[in-house]
Amino acid sequence: MSDLVIYPIDGGGIAIVTPTGVLPIAEVARKDVPAGVPYLLVADTDLPTDGSSPDLWTADFSAPDGHGIGAEAWFAEQAAKREPAS
Repeated sequence: MSDLVIYPIDGGGIAIVTPTGVLPIAEVARKDVPAGVPYLLVADTDLPTDGSSPDLWTADFSAPDGHGIGAEAWFAEQAAKREPAS
């Protein structure tokens, strides 16, 4: 089961997003990962436990689970879904 979203950050390292459970994890990833940035859905048990900082971690994003669209685009998309059709 995927518990977390990870994505690469500028300058190296990995950002970690922990979903709250309010939205499906794929929607959290689309919203919280910056536009165009690849992400992976991973289990928390897949992360290193050696105490190293996520700034030092690497991951293979060559076959991502998706790409973020960013919060602004995600909220605009949700608002458009709520608008009545004319």
